[in-house]
Amino acid sequence: MTKYFVSLFILMVASTPLISQEDDPGSQDQTKPVKKSYTTKSIVGLSPILIDGAIDEATWDQVEWATDYVEFEPDNGTPPTEQTKFKVVYDEKNLYIAARCYDAEPKNIAKRLSRRDGFEGDWVEFNIDSYNDDRTAFSFTITAAGVKGDEFISNNGNNWDPSWNPIWYAKSKVDDEGWTAEIRIPLTQLRFGNEEEQTWGLQSTRRYFRKEERSLWQPVLPNSPGWVSEFGELKGLIGLKPQKQLEIQPYSLLQQDIYPEEAGNPFRDGSDTKFTAGLDAKIGITNDLTVDLTINPDFGQVDADPGAIALDGFELFFEERRPFFVENKNIFDYRFGGAQDNLFFSRRIGRSPQGSVSDETVNYIDQPDNTTILGAAKFSGKTKNGWSIGILESVTAKEYADAVHSNGDKSETLVEPLTNYLVSRVQKDFNDRNSYIGGIFTATHRDLEDNLSFLRKNAYSGGLDFRHNWNDRKFYILGDIVFSNVNGSKEAITATQESIVHLFQRVDAGHVEVDPNRTSLTGTGGKLQFGKSGGGDWRYLLGGTWRSPELELNDIGFLRQADDIRQYAEVTRLFTKPTSWYRQMRFELEQFTAYDFEGNYNRIQWEVEGNINYKNNWWTEFGGAHKPRIYINTYLRGGPRWRFSQENFWYFFSGTDQNKKFSATIGYVNSRAKQNNFSLDRYEIRFRYQPLNALSISLSTEYESNPNKTQYVTQQDYNGTMRYITSEIDQETLYATLRVNYTINPDLTVQFYGQPFIATGKYSNFNYVNDPIAKDLNDRVSWYQDNQISFEDGIYSVDENRDGMTDYSFEDPDFAFVQFRSNLVVRWEYIPGSEIFLVWSQGITGFGDPSDDFGGIIDNQILRQQPENTFLIKATYRFVL
Repeated sequence: MTKYFVSLFILMVASTPLISQEDDPGSQDQTKPVKKSYTTKSIVGLSPILIDGAIDEATWDQVEWATDYVEFEPDNGTPPTEQTKFKVVYDEKNLYIAARCYDAEPKNIAKRLSRRDGFEGDWVEFNIDSYNDDRTAFSFTITAAGVKGDEFISNNGNNWDPSWNPIWYAKSKVDDEGWTAEIRIPLTQLRFGNEEEQTWGLQSTRRYFRKEERSLWQPVLPNSPGWVSEFGELKGLIGLKPQKQLEIQPYSLLQQDIYPEEAGNPFRDGSDTKFTAGLDAKIGITNDLTVDLTINPDFGQVDADPGAIALDGFELFFEERRPFFVENKNIFDYRFGGAQDNLFFSRRIGRSPQGSVSDETVNYIDQPDNTTILGAAKFSGKTKNGWSIGILESVTAKEYADAVHSNGDKSETLVEPLTNYLVSRVQKDFNDRNSYIGGIFTATHRDLEDNLSFLRKNAYSGGLDFRHNWNDRKFYILGDIVFSNVNGSKEAITATQESIVHLFQRVDAGHVEVDPNRTSLTGTGGKLQFGKSGGGDWRYLLGGTWRSPELELNDIGFLRQADDIRQYAEVTRLFTKPTSWYRQMRFELEQFTAYDFEGNYNRIQWEVEGNINYKNNWWTEFGGAHKPRIYINTYLRGGPRWRFSQENFWYFFSGTDQNKKFSATIGYVNSRAKQNNFSLDRYEIRFRYQPLNALSISLSTEYESNPNKTQYVTQQDYNGTMRYITSEIDQETLYATLRVNYTINPDLTVQFYGQPFIATGKYSNFNYVNDPIAKDLNDRVSWYQDNQISFEDGIYSVDENRDGMTDYSFEDPDFAFVQFRSNLVVRWEYIPGSEIFLVWSQGITGFGDPSDDFGGIIDNQILRQQPENTFLIKATYRFVL
């Protein structure tokens, strides 16, 4: 039956271009706006411009004002509530912009303070496509309160990277007509060619906060297939010389850790103090290409990773937060297949050591939390003729764990080898920037010693990708192909074959098996997708992905699961013309199927979702899915393919106007499987309160109940037959995240972040797998009778044949995981690009009593525990040469 659904779906997709605008009364006028242009002039030899927000220098009179902004959202193409105008001039070193934002009620201008890239309140923004490549741009935003924001735009507006932090200058000022701003952008912060006369892409956006209204200098349709490609033009740039960038930023850090002392443990005496220093540098090889260097980097982060626990055996994915790797990460990005699958996952560099000390005579161990990064370098940029280039090289040090044995002897064990990481990425635009083709290559090399032979010695991966747009970028086709090769000892490759990513030992798999003599694996993967991304109010896509059984990326990339083939499709209907009750709406239908390389039909899912932005700026998101077929190859950890009962789920979230001083969001997620195989109830409540322009407080809370009658527990041998044991679990999760931000001025901020996280699991009604793919749950498993299983001293003993002898046993799997993390950070940017941080971090991580309720766990494991404290001061100074 699936093929008929798919055929119907494809027919529906194919017919959507036949819907005319006249037949679709909700559709917007599709006439593309005329491209505007602004002609600037040089001010070389004239009086200098003082950046104070006043726009009172006669030098500004050399050029005319550009104005006639048009509303972009919510009512596209109409006159805005308030008009805006700007001027642009330049000299040999800088680009200058002046902006006048009219407002009939200056006292009501929203001057909300935040740290850099906060984008709060009223603001005006300028996007500069200095390459004029219709794909990338540099964004500069200044708020009415004088807060700066900057982002690097790539992929024609699909990626906005706020980690880009150039040095530039801006001031704003409120007067009787509204507010004004002046901006000075050093040309060293932009990338452009060496033509005598140049034309750049230019766009300006005004946010009128009180009505949550966006207006544009260059009009753009709401159904546009891109952002940068729709810019207007900045002309009159004559005689500009590309500027090479040279920045050096040393840092120093003093840190003290205070924690509970452990009697007799020489590694836990109550406190540790360290001082470290390092250097970052940014060197412009040309105006287009830059080398970033870091020596003995400090890769700390203000926000800790969120609390999480996984019972499915898979690795948890956490976002990169370290500045060196976050900046320009789009250049190295090579996602394919799933949302998280990527040939480059930078958190592999500096990862937690993978080795450990395994000696029964050891009393105390001091093992490093992370691997030391000796140095790293990036060579990246984009040339005028459309080449995007990125090369990253990093070396991490050997790491040792120190141990004290029961006889008093001390030892040192290697737990992570010296490792070299290499990533190279290239893309080339062509076909008048409507198409690109690219490639990537990665390599990981470990200098292994005998006790770490379980690690792979070398890992290589590579890929080719492309995208072609046509019909004014309304339609596209994209694809990629990847390969991987890993090699090492027989032990290492056997471990790879048996890992959760591969599970070649699956007892019912006829297409894979563990070969203990292999010393390498080679795999492939890829994606092909076609779609409509602009024009009209319909969007659709159809695609497929594959990951072969031997594909392995987890040395420097991220791959959740190999041996997977997927087909997917989506149809989206947009409602962009405001009515009497909504500003915008979207509805979407999604479908996907999944197979493995043996041809097993594992999954099909149908999903609908949508969102509504109401006239009063309140909003609603909703959706639901039907999953009639759910087979999982990994659930029994190398056992046979497992079937879950069919599932239905739905969710609903709604919130008030996020621009008000107080806003709230409530949400609920519901999932139910047949025969109560499993269920999910998740409740979310979020609040945000801004009592002052300088102060904001947000609180997010979530409670989740996720019971399951067949939660995997373990596997045990019973007279030569493997028993895959599951049980009923009552799993609950509770967490809250509190953030408090106080902005003294745009350069001096105080931030607090705190998150308690509790997850509990109570197991009961143990059973073992009978027929793992039976439709009926009662045929799928057999429950142990009371006279077959007993519990004593934390051990479950099973007498399956009731002969009075224990046939096998396993530990009590009940758990209560508790974590509390907080950070208090004072950040002062005392001159542009140079900062001082004062940080106080607290943390508690441990396991509580699963028999306690949440109140008891919070009291015993958080409130009554002594936290670990970290105090540090870090100072940086940025030299611009």
